[in-house]
Amino acid sequence: MSDNDSLQQIAHLRREYTKGGLRRHDLTDTPMPLFERWLAQACEAKLADPTAMVVATVDENGQPYQRIVLLKHFDEKGLVFYTNLGSRKAHHIEHNPCVSLHFPWHMLERQVMVLGTAERLSTIEVLKYFHSRPKDSQIGAWVSKQSSRISARGVLESKFLELKQKFQQGEVPLPSFWGGYRVSIDQMEFWQGGEHRLHDRFLYQRDGAAWKIDRLAP
Repeated sequence: MSDNDSLQQIAHLRREYTKGGLRRHDLTDTPMPLFERWLAQACEAKLADPTAMVVATVDENGQPYQRIVLLKHFDEKGLVFYTNLGSRKAHHIEHNPCVSLHFPWHMLERQVMVLGTAERLSTIEVLKYFHSRPKDSQIGAWVSKQSSRISARGVLESKFLELKQKFQQGEVPLPSFWGGYRVSIDQMEFWQGGEHRLHDRFLYQRDGAAWKIDRLAP
């Protein structure tokens, strides 16, 4: 079989989703307790990077971009991630703070999708998290001007070794160009795979101080 023939076979790749369902009685009044339950189950199932989430932003020309970051905190106020404030995503958020998040928990046949608004974290919040990171990760934050063009990987490695020597003694200071965002939730959708492509989908939408919950067709 040629490579071309192999590629043609992807149209026939499919499987049934049989790991469970999601019913109205499984839901919570607000989305975060259900999200916490699903995240805990993703961790218990030992999924690779259960906190990995796709962050989608839009540039000033309306071009969408996606990338994967790690969720670092969540509560009723929203979901938190950290990044270089000179990065492409940070520039997009400055122009348009509306973002979408996506958790692809394939092995559990689940997805969680979020629409919300990203807001910069306070320096105190960022500083607290920054100093909880491994020291090499703190130094790594200093090394990279995220999304900028570089000539070779050696540029990064040389800079890392230089800064590791510089910060060998004492605390690594917080870079002024490094921070975080909290995404407040406007909508959160829970997707559970179902047999015969009859997936279960429930959408939480803010309705004043409460939440409206609707079942969506698959």
